[in-house]
Amino acid sequence: MSKKNRHRTAAAAADGENPRRPCPCGSGKRYKACHGAGDDVIVIRPFEGLAAEPDLVAMREFLPSAVAPLPLRTKGERPVRIASVLPGASAALVRPDGEILLGMQVQTRSGDLSADVARALRWAEQAEPGEALSVVGPGVGGSEVVRLQDLLIADAPLEPELFPDFAWWIAEGVDETSPEVAATLERANSVIMPTEAVAGPGVRAAYWVDTGAKAHLRWVRPEPEDALMAALARLHAAGALELSEGSRYAGAFRAHGLLVPVWDLDRELHAKEWAEPAAAFAKRLAQALADETPLTTQERGARDAIAGKQVTLR
Repeated sequence: MSKKNRHRTAAAAADGENPRRPCPCGSGKRYKACHGAGDDVIVIRPFEGLAAEPDLVAMREFLPSAVAPLPLRTKGERPVRIASVLPGASAALVRPDGEILLGMQVQTRSGDLSADVARALRWAEQAEPGEALSVVGPGVGGSEVVRLQDLLIADAPLEPELFPDFAWWIAEGVDETSPEVAATLERANSVIMPTEAVAGPGVRAAYWVDTGAKAHLRWVRPEPEDALMAALARLHAAGALELSEGSRYAGAFRAHGLLVPVWDLDRELHAKEWAEPAAAFAKRLAQALADETPLTTQERGARDAIAGKQVTLR
Protein backbone atom coordinates (compact mmCIF):
# COMPACT_ATOMS: atom_id res chain seq x y z
CA MET A 1 0.00 0.00 0.00
CA SER A 2 1.46 3.38 -0.99
CA LYS A 3 2.26 6.11 1.48
CA LYS A 4 -0.28 8.32 -0.25
CA ASN A 5 -3.06 5.80 0.30
CA ARG A 6 -2.07 4.98 3.88
CA HIS A 7 -1.88 8.53 5.18
CA ARG A 8 -4.07 11.58 5.17
CA THR A 9 -2.97 14.70 6.97
CA ALA A 10 -4.92 16.40 9.70
CA ALA A 11 -4.43 19.56 7.66
CA ALA A 12 -7.52 18.40 5.76
CA ALA A 13 -9.58 19.70 8.67
CA ALA A 14 -7.98 23.09 8.38
CA ASP A 15 -8.72 23.08 4.65
CA GLY A 16 -12.43 22.66 5.25
CA GLU A 17 -12.82 19.04 6.39
CA ASN A 18 -16.20 18.83 8.15
CA PRO A 19 -15.44 17.59 11.71
CA ARG A 20 -18.88 15.94 11.86
CA ARG A 21 -18.19 13.73 8.85
CA PRO A 22 -16.92 10.14 9.25
CA CYS A 23 -13.22 9.93 10.07
CA PRO A 24 -11.13 8.78 7.07
CA CYS A 25 -9.44 6.13 9.25
CA GLY A 26 -12.56 3.97 8.72
CA SER A 27 -13.51 3.68 12.39
CA GLY A 28 -17.05 4.86 11.72
CA LYS A 29 -16.68 7.64 14.30
CA ARG A 30 -17.01 11.32 13.50
CA TYR A 31 -13.76 13.00 12.49
CA LYS A 32 -13.98 15.34 15.49
CA ALA A 33 -14.41 12.44 17.93
CA CYS A 34 -11.66 10.35 16.37
CA HIS A 35 -8.56 11.76 14.66
CA GLY A 36 -9.81 15.32 14.30
CA ALA A 37 -8.36 16.24 17.70
CA GLY A 38 -4.81 15.36 16.66
CA ASP A 39 -2.08 17.22 14.82
CA ASP A 40 -0.42 14.21 13.18
CA VAL A 41 -0.94 12.25 9.98
CA ILE A 42 -3.71 9.67 10.01
CA VAL A 43 -2.49 6.11 9.58
CA ILE A 44 -5.39 4.34 7.89
CA ARG A 45 -4.24 0.84 8.89
CA PRO A 46 -2.30 1.36 12.14
CA PHE A 47 -1.73 -2.31 13.06
CA GLU A 48 -0.72 -3.55 9.60
CA GLY A 49 1.94 -6.26 9.61
CA LEU A 50 0.91 -7.75 12.97
CA ALA A 51 -0.83 -11.10 13.33
CA ALA A 52 -2.65 -9.47 16.25
CA GLU A 53 -4.17 -6.84 13.92
CA PRO A 54 -7.74 -8.26 13.70
CA ASP A 55 -8.09 -8.68 17.46
CA LEU A 56 -6.58 -5.25 18.14
CA VAL A 57 -9.22 -3.77 15.84
CA ALA A 58 -11.96 -5.75 17.61
CA MET A 59 -10.74 -4.59 21.02
CA ARG A 60 -10.66 -1.02 19.82
CA GLU A 61 -14.07 -1.05 18.16
CA PHE A 62 -16.58 -3.38 19.76
CA LEU A 63 -15.34 -5.83 22.40
CA PRO A 64 -16.87 -4.54 25.64
CA SER A 65 -14.79 -6.25 28.34
CA ALA A 66 -11.69 -8.09 27.21
CA VAL A 67 -8.04 -8.42 28.25
CA ALA A 68 -5.09 -10.08 26.51
CA PRO A 69 -1.40 -10.52 27.30
CA LEU A 70 0.65 -8.35 24.96
CA PRO A 71 3.18 -10.48 22.98
CA LEU A 72 6.20 -8.25 23.48
CA ARG A 73 9.54 -9.07 21.88
CA THR A 74 11.35 -8.06 25.06
CA LYS A 75 9.79 -8.78 28.43
CA GLY A 76 10.19 -6.08 31.03
CA GLU A 77 10.04 -6.37 34.79
CA ARG A 78 6.31 -5.69 34.79
CA PRO A 79 3.73 -7.93 33.10
CA VAL A 80 1.77 -6.12 30.38
CA ARG A 81 -1.80 -6.73 29.23
CA ILE A 82 -3.94 -4.82 26.78
CA ALA A 83 -7.61 -4.19 27.53
CA SER A 84 -10.66 -3.10 25.59
CA VAL A 85 -11.44 -0.34 28.09
CA LEU A 86 -10.02 0.73 31.46
CA PRO A 87 -11.61 2.68 34.33
CA GLY A 88 -12.20 6.24 33.21
CA ALA A 89 -11.29 5.23 29.64
CA SER A 90 -7.65 5.57 30.71
CA ALA A 91 -4.91 4.99 28.15
CA ALA A 92 -2.80 3.14 30.72
CA LEU A 93 -2.60 2.34 34.39
CA VAL A 94 -0.20 0.55 36.68
CA ARG A 95 -1.72 -1.81 39.22
CA PRO A 96 -0.52 -1.73 42.84
CA ASP A 97 1.37 -4.97 42.12
CA GLY A 98 3.14 -3.35 39.16
CA GLU A 99 1.15 -4.94 36.34
CA ILE A 100 0.68 -2.63 33.34
CA LEU A 101 -2.73 -2.37 31.67
CA LEU A 102 -3.10 -0.53 28.35
CA GLY A 103 -6.50 0.67 27.09
CA MET A 104 -7.69 0.48 23.49
CA GLN A 105 -10.98 2.39 23.69
CA VAL A 106 -9.58 5.81 24.50
CA GLN A 107 -9.83 9.37 23.26
CA THR A 108 -7.43 9.72 20.35
CA ARG A 109 -4.89 12.52 20.30
CA SER A 110 -2.79 11.53 17.31
CA GLY A 111 -3.37 9.95 13.93
CA ASP A 112 -1.52 6.73 14.69
CA LEU A 113 -3.20 4.35 17.13
CA SER A 114 -0.21 2.02 17.05
CA ALA A 115 2.10 4.79 18.21
CA ASP A 116 -0.42 5.87 20.85
CA VAL A 117 -0.46 2.42 22.47
CA ALA A 118 3.35 2.23 22.31
CA ARG A 119 3.60 5.69 23.94
CA ALA A 120 1.24 4.58 26.70
CA LEU A 121 3.41 1.53 27.34
CA ARG A 122 6.58 3.64 27.53
CA TRP A 123 4.84 5.95 30.02
CA ALA A 124 3.63 3.02 32.15
CA GLU A 125 7.11 1.48 32.29
CA GLN A 126 8.29 4.59 34.14
CA ALA A 127 5.15 5.24 36.19
CA GLU A 128 4.62 4.38 39.82
CA PRO A 129 2.14 1.70 40.96
CA GLY A 130 -1.32 3.20 41.25
CA GLU A 131 -0.78 5.88 38.58
CA ALA A 132 -3.02 6.21 35.51
CA LEU A 133 -2.64 8.01 32.17
CA SER A 134 -5.88 9.62 31.05
CA VAL A 135 -4.95 10.68 27.49
CA VAL A 136 -2.02 9.70 25.31
CA GLY A 137 -0.62 11.66 22.40
CA PRO A 138 2.55 13.18 20.98
CA GLY A 139 5.14 13.82 23.68
CA VAL A 140 3.90 11.15 26.07
CA GLY A 141 6.43 8.40 26.80
CA GLY A 142 9.40 10.28 25.34
CA SER A 143 10.26 11.99 22.08
CA GLU A 144 11.26 8.86 20.17
CA VAL A 145 8.55 7.61 17.81
CA VAL A 146 7.89 3.95 18.62
CA ARG A 147 5.02 1.83 17.28
CA LEU A 148 3.58 -1.52 18.30
CA GLN A 149 5.23 -2.99 15.20
CA ASP A 150 8.57 -2.18 16.86
CA LEU A 151 7.63 -3.86 20.12
CA LEU A 152 5.48 -6.91 19.38
CA ILE A 153 6.29 -10.35 18.01
CA ALA A 154 4.92 -9.85 14.50
CA ASP A 155 3.53 -13.36 13.99
CA ALA A 156 2.03 -13.73 17.48
CA PRO A 157 -1.76 -13.32 17.58
CA LEU A 158 -3.62 -11.93 20.56
CA GLU A 159 -5.62 -14.27 22.77
CA PRO A 160 -8.33 -12.00 24.24
CA GLU A 161 -10.15 -13.23 27.31
CA LEU A 162 -13.73 -11.95 27.35
CA PHE A 163 -15.59 -11.18 30.58
CA PRO A 164 -19.32 -10.71 31.26
CA ASP A 165 -18.62 -7.64 33.40
CA PHE A 166 -15.84 -5.32 34.61
CA ALA A 167 -15.11 -7.00 37.93
CA TRP A 168 -11.52 -7.51 36.74
CA TRP A 169 -11.04 -3.75 37.05
CA ILE A 170 -10.87 -4.15 40.83
CA ALA A 171 -7.32 -4.74 42.00
CA GLU A 172 -6.64 -7.17 44.81
CA GLY A 173 -7.20 -5.56 48.19
CA VAL A 174 -9.68 -2.95 46.94
CA ASP A 175 -13.09 -3.03 48.62
CA GLU A 176 -15.50 -3.53 45.71
CA THR A 177 -18.47 -3.09 48.05
CA SER A 178 -17.62 0.56 48.73
CA PRO A 179 -20.31 2.90 47.32
CA GLU A 180 -17.96 4.64 44.89
CA VAL A 181 -16.47 1.43 43.47
CA ALA A 182 -19.85 -0.29 43.30
CA ALA A 183 -21.39 2.67 41.45
CA THR A 184 -18.53 2.75 38.95
CA LEU A 185 -18.91 -0.96 38.22
CA GLU A 186 -22.69 -0.71 37.95
CA ARG A 187 -22.44 2.10 35.36
CA ALA A 188 -19.86 0.24 33.31
CA ASN A 189 -21.63 -3.11 33.47
CA SER A 190 -24.95 -1.59 32.40
CA VAL A 191 -23.70 -0.90 28.85
CA ILE A 192 -22.11 -4.31 28.18
CA MET A 193 -23.58 -6.30 25.33
CA PRO A 194 -23.05 -10.06 25.82
CA THR A 195 -20.11 -11.04 23.59
CA GLU A 196 -18.33 -14.33 23.01
CA ALA A 197 -15.55 -15.44 20.71
CA VAL A 198 -16.46 -17.90 17.97
CA ALA A 199 -13.50 -20.19 17.31
CA GLY A 200 -12.75 -23.09 15.01
CA PRO A 201 -10.47 -24.18 12.16
CA GLY A 202 -9.63 -21.09 10.12
CA VAL A 203 -11.66 -18.84 12.41
CA ARG A 204 -10.03 -15.95 14.29
CA ALA A 205 -11.30 -12.56 15.42
CA ALA A 206 -14.94 -13.65 15.00
CA TYR A 207 -17.30 -12.56 17.76
CA TRP A 208 -20.92 -13.32 18.59
CA VAL A 209 -22.67 -10.23 19.97
CA ASP A 210 -26.17 -9.95 21.45
CA THR A 211 -27.41 -6.39 21.06
CA GLY A 212 -30.70 -7.13 22.79
CA ALA A 213 -32.84 -6.87 19.68
CA LYS A 214 -30.62 -9.06 17.52
CA ALA A 215 -27.61 -11.32 17.64
CA HIS A 216 -24.73 -10.77 15.23
CA LEU A 217 -21.47 -12.34 14.17
CA ARG A 218 -18.81 -9.69 13.61
CA TRP A 219 -15.72 -11.08 11.91
CA VAL A 220 -12.64 -8.88 11.47
CA ARG A 221 -10.87 -9.97 8.27
CA PRO A 222 -7.15 -9.32 7.57
CA GLU A 223 -7.36 -9.47 3.77
CA PRO A 224 -7.13 -6.39 1.51
CA GLU A 225 -10.63 -5.03 0.95
CA ASP A 226 -10.69 -5.54 -2.84
CA ALA A 227 -9.66 -9.19 -2.54
CA LEU A 228 -12.15 -9.85 0.25
CA MET A 229 -15.02 -8.16 -1.59
CA ALA A 230 -14.30 -10.23 -4.71
CA ALA A 231 -14.31 -13.44 -2.66
CA LEU A 232 -17.56 -12.50 -0.89
CA ALA A 233 -19.08 -11.70 -4.29
CA ARG A 234 -18.17 -15.16 -5.60
CA LEU A 235 -19.83 -16.75 -2.58
CA HIS A 236 -22.90 -14.54 -2.89
CA ALA A 237 -23.32 -15.42 -6.56
CA ALA A 238 -23.04 -19.10 -5.65
CA GLY A 239 -25.61 -18.80 -2.87
CA ALA A 240 -22.96 -19.57 -0.24
CA LEU A 241 -22.66 -16.25 1.60
CA GLU A 242 -24.78 -17.20 4.61
CA LEU A 243 -23.21 -19.08 7.51
CA SER A 244 -26.06 -21.56 7.72
CA GLU A 245 -29.80 -21.66 8.24
CA GLY A 246 -30.76 -19.00 10.74
CA SER A 247 -28.20 -16.47 9.51
CA ARG A 248 -28.34 -13.57 7.06
CA TYR A 249 -25.44 -11.54 5.67
CA ALA A 250 -26.17 -8.01 6.87
CA GLY A 251 -23.24 -6.12 5.35
CA ALA A 252 -19.86 -4.88 6.53
CA PHE A 253 -18.15 -1.91 8.12
CA ARG A 254 -14.60 -0.62 7.83
CA ALA A 255 -12.43 -0.24 10.89
CA HIS A 256 -8.81 0.93 10.83
CA GLY A 257 -8.10 -0.35 7.35
CA LEU A 258 -9.88 -3.69 7.70
CA LEU A 259 -13.29 -4.86 6.57
CA VAL A 260 -15.61 -6.44 9.16
CA PRO A 261 -18.41 -8.56 7.65
CA VAL A 262 -21.52 -8.91 9.83
CA TRP A 263 -24.23 -11.57 9.87
CA ASP A 264 -27.59 -11.41 11.64
CA LEU A 265 -28.11 -14.59 13.64
CA ASP A 266 -30.90 -16.55 15.20
CA ARG A 267 -30.87 -15.40 18.85
CA GLU A 268 -32.23 -18.75 19.99
CA LEU A 269 -28.91 -20.43 19.15
CA HIS A 270 -25.97 -20.27 21.58
CA ALA A 271 -22.73 -18.64 20.46
CA LYS A 272 -20.93 -22.01 20.47
CA GLU A 273 -23.43 -23.37 17.95
CA TRP A 274 -22.01 -20.99 15.34
CA ALA A 275 -18.46 -22.39 15.55
CA GLU A 276 -19.04 -25.18 13.02
CA PRO A 277 -20.88 -22.99 10.48
CA ALA A 278 -18.15 -20.34 10.82
CA ALA A 279 -15.43 -22.93 10.20
CA ALA A 280 -17.27 -24.20 7.11
CA PHE A 281 -17.61 -20.63 5.84
CA ALA A 282 -13.91 -20.00 6.47
CA LYS A 283 -13.10 -22.94 4.21
CA ARG A 284 -15.40 -21.64 1.47
CA LEU A 285 -13.94 -18.16 1.80
CA ALA A 286 -10.35 -19.44 1.56
CA GLN A 287 -11.23 -21.19 -1.70
CA ALA A 288 -12.86 -18.05 -3.06
CA LEU A 289 -9.85 -15.93 -2.07
CA ALA A 290 -7.55 -18.32 -3.93
CA ASP A 291 -9.60 -17.97 -7.15
CA GLU A 292 -7.77 -15.44 -9.32
CA THR A 293 -10.00 -15.68 -12.38
CA PRO A 294 -11.85 -12.49 -13.39
CA LEU A 295 -15.29 -12.05 -11.86
CA THR A 296 -18.16 -13.12 -14.05
CA THR A 297 -21.01 -10.75 -14.92
CA GLN A 298 -23.12 -12.37 -12.20
CA GLU A 299 -20.31 -12.09 -9.65
CA ARG A 300 -19.73 -8.43 -10.49
CA GLY A 301 -23.42 -7.80 -9.90
CA ALA A 302 -23.16 -9.64 -6.58
CA ARG A 303 -20.18 -7.49 -5.59
CA ASP A 304 -22.13 -4.31 -6.35
CA ALA A 305 -25.04 -5.61 -4.28
CA ILE A 306 -23.01 -6.39 -1.17
CA ALA A 307 -20.89 -3.24 -1.53
CA GLY A 308 -24.03 -1.23 -0.91
CA LYS A 309 -24.64 -2.83 2.47
CA GLN A 310 -23.07 -0.70 5.19
CA VAL A 311 -23.57 -1.66 8.82
CA THR A 312 -23.84 0.82 11.67
CA LEU A 313 -22.65 -0.52 15.05
CA ARG A 314 -24.96 -0.10 18.03
